[in-house]
Amino acid sequence: MLTAFARAFRTPDLRKKLLFTLGIIVVYRVGTHVPIPGVNYTAVQQCVTEASGNQGLFGLVNMFSGGALLQITVFALGIMPYITASIILQLLTVVIPRLEALKKEGQAGTAKITQYTRYLTVALAILQGTGLVATARSGALFSGCTVATSIVPDRAIFTTITMVVTMTAGTGVVMWLGELITDRGIGNGMSILMFISIAATFPSALWAIKKQGTLAGGWIEFGTVILVGLVMVGLVVFVEQAQRRIPVQYAKRMIGRRSYGGTSTYIPLKVNQAGVIPVIFASSLLYIPALVAQFSSGNSAWKTWVTTNLTKGDHPIYLVSYFLLIVFFAFFYVAISFNPEEVADNMKKYGGFIPGIRAGRPTAEYLSYVLNRITWPGSLYLGLIALVPTMALVGFNASGNFPFGGTSILIIVGVGLETVKQIESQLQQRNYEGFLR
Repeated sequence: MLTAFARAFRTPDLRKKLLFTLGIIVVYRVGTHVPIPGVNYTAVQQCVTEASGNQGLFGLVNMFSGGALLQITVFALGIMPYITASIILQLLTVVIPRLEALKKEGQAGTAKITQYTRYLTVALAILQGTGLVATARSGALFSGCTVATSIVPDRAIFTTITMVVTMTAGTGVVMWLGELITDRGIGNGMSILMFISIAATFPSALWAIKKQGTLAGGWIEFGTVILVGLVMVGLVVFVEQAQRRIPVQYAKRMIGRRSYGGTSTYIPLKVNQAGVIPVIFASSLLYIPALVAQFSSGNSAWKTWVTTNLTKGDHPIYLVSYFLLIVFFAFFYVAISFNPEEVADNMKKYGGFIPGIRAGRPTAEYLSYVLNRITWPGSLYLGLIALVPTMALVGFNASGNFPFGGTSILIIVGVGLETVKQIESQLQQRNYEGFLR
């Protein structure tokens, strides 16, 4: 990987792309530290210090914003509205025939879906920005802080609108920066910004664990966490690269005097076909009842039960629910993202077949059978990886956030592998060597 980056910097046009990407990353990180108008920044810093990294219900969103959410900055919402909009559009493509037809229209249809994603991102940013301002006003953003209610001292409607508009504009700028990286930089811009947001929280989280440690001044806990993180990265890389290759043979066809086809290829079915989407779905679903209970008045029985069982990450009911939801959403997402019947029809249309399997319906049934079998270990792997941070914090008897959590490691490894592959493919195009040097 380091060799690929060194060779890229020696290539002029790739060097320009890498430097452009680094410049956009700097702009993005600066934006995560610029506070929005109407916020008492001194009170925010005091609450962040008193919270000691305990982000509660807002941990997932804060991670995707690179820690900007709890700072209530211009880029407080980060990339999360765009991620949510993309997932919603992807799910609606299966349900709404119009979107499904657009998806099949090629580049023009993809551009239209991208435009819808931008509109939905702005709408979600307005909704989430309003919710964040209301949460900050009520003091629920930092439940253990003594000055939490003074974070937003001005309650005027104009100040509220200004804050929401600023955060929505920040989300639009983040979306634009990501598209700039995609067009003029290296790799998928949104993925790289997500990578940077998560990686930016690592140093503070690691140092917090070191300060909370009791063995040799916290250095033993610090080293243990680093070792566990490296083992997890190796495991995730191994599983993310694992795939079941189903061989496909294309029959020869004679058109005039020329023969076409006769080639052999394969269909790569990844063990983790769903990626990190099931973890995000499960976290979001468990986040809803806890958020409703937080804003509801009174002390009803259901609110007490939700507060006791679904807001504490180390509670057995929370852990079991989280694990089962991840397994369910893994199968659900694979079912809507990979259609065996469509793949079988395309293979039959172009004269392809799986050796030993008849074309058409038997091929679709075989693909569905194989997909279900490899989704089981993939879903169990996702569930276990997602529970690692909670188990680690219980083992260390610490509070806060374990830096090498399941969602963060999955995203960092996936984006890292994708970026390196893109750099290597561009290097091969520019530095191709034949049989003779």
